[in-house]
Amino acid sequence: MGSSHSALNFGAGPAKLPREVLAQVQSELLSYQDSGMSLMEMSHRGKEYTKINNDAQKAIRELLNVPDNYKILFMQGGGTGAFAAVALNLMNRTGVADYAVTGTWSSKAAKEAAKYGKVNLVFPKADKPGSIPPESSWTLNPDASYVYYCDNETVDGVEFPFIPTSPHGVPIVSDMSSSIMTKKIDISKFGCIIAGAQKNIGPAGVTVVIIREDLLGNPMKICPSVFDFTNISQQNSVHNTPATFSVYVMEKVLQWIKKNGGLQAMENQSQDKSKLLYEEMANSNSFYSCPIDENCRSRINVPFRVGGPQGNEELEAKFLEEAEKLKMFQLKGHRLVGGIRASLYNAVTRDEVALLVKFMKEFRTQFG
Repeated sequence: MGSSHSALNFGAGPAKLPREVLAQVQSELLSYQDSGMSLMEMSHRGKEYTKINNDAQKAIRELLNVPDNYKILFMQGGGTGAFAAVALNLMNRTGVADYAVTGTWSSKAAKEAAKYGKVNLVFPKADKPGSIPPESSWTLNPDASYVYYCDNETVDGVEFPFIPTSPHGVPIVSDMSSSIMTKKIDISKFGCIIAGAQKNIGPAGVTVVIIREDLLGNPMKICPSVFDFTNISQQNSVHNTPATFSVYVMEKVLQWIKKNGGLQAMENQSQDKSKLLYEEMANSNSFYSCPIDENCRSRINVPFRVGGPQGNEELEAKFLEEAEKLKMFQLKGHRLVGGIRASLYNAVTRDEVALLVKFMKEFRTQFG
């Protein structure tokens, strides 16, 4: 199915990149635009990288239809660094923030934010992720500096089917690391969006921050300059040496998304791919089972068990072994939850998901 030259990569991140983009990068690796130098060797303040930096910002603004009163920043530190940066930049107004904890990453974000102020959980943290309580049941603090949620829990496979709102007009902050560029969103409903690039839009090393201008200008005094949204905005994301190669590849991926139909095409493909996988589970007589409530199952990261709802570890090990023989890699579930997980990011094609489903059917026939 896959080959040594083109494996079927269902990894959760760093994730598969479009082959077309990798080929472009390969062709320019030793000599960028006939300069005789690699882009990795060039100054981050030179005209070549300045254009890449500006073009990447422009592509994000166009693809997501980002309003003029929002800044687009490229930062380092990954999503985990952004957990701290959000609190350091936005908590200062009241010292309190609301967090919706629906899985592993929102839980880590809340724990990080608690170092810098008071964190209010808008609903009790579940013992085992798999659902999102109705928004009508949330307890929102009118004095919160912001309301934080993770749009798609990469580890747990929980995705929000709605954008939370605050009746008190509190800014909404979202971690979209694994869902950005997989669907259309109304940016004006958010105060801030953070997204590590290494899932849908590029390699590891750069984190995209989209922030409304009125939320700039009030970081905590202890906020490091490299995490200060205001400073990074004023410096056009080159306060210090950025992850130039990561931004360079990301810009190419963004252009690839535009070339291939934009967000509407990515969204249609995402729904189609995940439907294939969930239908196989539904038709498997519980041989394959997803532990997540149907109304919030992720289109992007699909966790499942093999051999029944609780999973059969021996069968799951066999599943991974047989999958790797077919050059299907990185299907092992996260170490915190076990089982199997297939990540269906933008660069993963429908045909590749169809091959995975074909293998699942054959495995079920043999071992079910």
